[in-house]
Amino acid sequence: MDTGRPHDDTDAGDAHGGGPGGGPGRTGGPGDGGTDAVALLRERLRRADEAIEAPPGLWARVRETPPERRTAPRALRRRRPYATAFVVAAAVAAVAPGVWWAVRPGAAPPRPAAPPTVPVAVYNTEPVCRGSHTLECALRLAKDPYRRYADRDNAAGRVWHGDVLAARCVVTDGVMVRDEQGLTSTRWYRVRAARGVEGWLPGVRTRNTREVPVCTAQESKL
Repeated sequence: MDTGRPHDDTDAGDAHGGGPGGGPGRTGGPGDGGTDAVALLRERLRRADEAIEAPPGLWARVRETPPERRTAPRALRRRRPYATAFVVAAAVAAVAPGVWWAVRPGAAPPRPAAPPTVPVAVYNTEPVCRGSHTLECALRLAKDPYRRYADRDNAAGRVWHGDVLAARCVVTDGVMVRDEQGLTSTRWYRVRAARGVEGWLPGVRTRNTREVPVCTAQESKL
């Protein structure tokens, strides 16, 4: 209902929070204390930063140090453990196979080296047998140079003219043997044929010109 009372603009402003000290243009209030504290803290930090001084000559020393010298020691420290580990691992890998070979179960001891031998060629005095490998042309290897060459049980194997035998040693006091031409000898060679047969070859069954060592007492027995 309209009473006819005129509107008062001043009252309306007070209803919206206006009035002395409370209008929109007010700058005071509780927020002003927080702003001052932040500004004061910033000022103190600035002053503290300005008060810090670097040691004399620090920047000159940094500029004079080459980049590689700054990083090399650290890189060397990092690489050294890996390099040492690699060398140790390589040494272990190289030694391990030999150790395993030496201690493996059932490992046989190394065989002694075979004694040196001298090649001697078989010689048949009968020309008709020099190109034949028949039984009639075979020459006998004996089992014992101190027994009769013709004994039936003194045969170790057969050889033929031209066969090259490996002579290990010789005895010079064996049974004397005479060949078809009348040549005699008491020398006997301990030999091995290419087929693996071992025996004694009479000196009259070769024309050896090379020095062969004299047999020991042990070597004189097959």
